[in-house]
Amino acid sequence: MVDGQPIVRLAVRRMLGKRYKVEESDCGEDALQLLTDIGDFDIAIVAMQRGADSDSGSLSGAATIRALLKAQPGLGIVAHGDHPERHLVREAIAAGATAYVAKTSPTDELDRAIDAAAESERFVDPAATGAGRIGTGRTLTKRQREILQLFANGNTTPQIAKRLGLSTETVKTHTKQVLARLSARDRAHAVAIGLRSSLID
Repeated sequence: MVDGQPIVRLAVRRMLGKRYKVEESDCGEDALQLLTDIGDFDIAIVAMQRGADSDSGSLSGAATIRALLKAQPGLGIVAHGDHPERHLVREAIAAGATAYVAKTSPTDELDRAIDAAAESERFVDPAATGAGRIGTGRTLTKRQREILQLFANGNTTPQIAKRLGLSTETVKTHTKQVLARLSARDRAHAVAIGLRSSLID
């Protein structure tokens, strides 16, 4: 988590602490040092803060994103902007961010952005675009679509768990997230929505 505001870092740490081990830095330079000291990360959440795009001053959010990707190609990056503004989205995506979410958005949107970054899929805060996820599967991650497809093919939760090498509890967790994101009553309803929306075949 790269953000110059301690309160924001604390809030994100508390939010993600059950799912991830969270490291914090208040600037891009310190984040790069963490990569050196600790090693590769799965995801970086980078505040789109202003700064200098040179070695002589504090790195901006966009410059931090570029520097992190240079140090660790393929890193999933969630750009965290102060507002859901399109110019910030464009700036973040152009720098190489996987996802963008505004600090003013509900915490669920940060969850969705992180899930997308973990799956190397793009996500843009719906408040910024009115569209949400870009590309196929606009509301589900790759893993969630995979599980929904297997349900559509007639598989049970234990069968899906065995096929994907996951625990049944993990599959159940993904299933609950699918139902919530599709506003579905049950698995059959989710499958129907998925078919109508071309999320699955």
